[in-house]
Amino acid sequence: MGKLIGFFAGLFGYVLNFIYQFVKNYGLSIIIFSIVIKIIMLPLSIKQQKTFNKTAKLQVKLKEIQDKYANDQTRLAQETMDLYKSENLSPFSGCLSSLFQFIILLSIFFLVRQPLTYMLRMDNDKIKEYTQIVQENGGAKNSNYQEIEIIRQAKNNDKIDADIDMNFLGLDLSKVPSQNWNDFTVYIIPGLYVISSIVSMKITTRMTRKKKDDENSDEEDMTAQLNKQMSIMMPILSVSIAAIAPLGLALYWLVNNILMMIEKIVLNKFMVSKEGE
Repeated sequence: MGKLIGFFAGLFGYVLNFIYQFVKNYGLSIIIFSIVIKIIMLPLSIKQQKTFNKTAKLQVKLKEIQDKYANDQTRLAQETMDLYKSENLSPFSGCLSSLFQFIILLSIFFLVRQPLTYMLRMDNDKIKEYTQIVQENGGAKNSNYQEIEIIRQAKNNDKIDADIDMNFLGLDLSKVPSQNWNDFTVYIIPGLYVISSIVSMKITTRMTRKKKDDENSDEEDMTAQLNKQMSIMMPILSVSIAAIAPLGLALYWLVNNILMMIEKIVLNKFMVSKEGE
């Protein structure tokens, strides 16, 4: 798993660095990078939305099978698999998509945490040399974001050649909220992310209600409750991580969340329109 995450982090690093060479700003690069990744992931998002719609429609048939073979677990499992097969749908497709997205999330966390390694492709010996210089100048010896500290000190130290412009609209994306509680600017991006998450949750809830059908209201109620719980837990988890990570990661989550809302609205309207035809 570690090698896989490292592979994706390195791959994304190439993309982010390519963008940075044109715009020369880390924050703007992350925004463009987020859009590029979302476009690349669009086929997976479309497939995931189709799977969700198909699964929602199957709930009535699944309920009938569960009631019919409640006392025969072997037959129940066989009939369930046959139903999924007849609909050309895998019961594990949603899990695989979620696992892949989780790997992408971790890869981007590694990329933001270690931009010298994955973005600038800097040699490990050079990073150790710069780390020594940082520590000699009073930098934290046990920092979890040593590469971020190197970039921060590179602004005022000619011995360090690791200049990445992390100033974005007056915000220092190299700052870690847990290390800068007295700086109100570190709360701006995480705060905007929480707001966008609340809006996203309302949009998801509204879409789920529109799809509710009297024939499978119980099943869809369960789905709606699960989606609601995930919509609440994910922002809490993300903000908790953002509190101990550089603001660059929080910016990526914010932009990605906004793009997800737009994508969700567009895909929903497109698929509803297609089903109507």
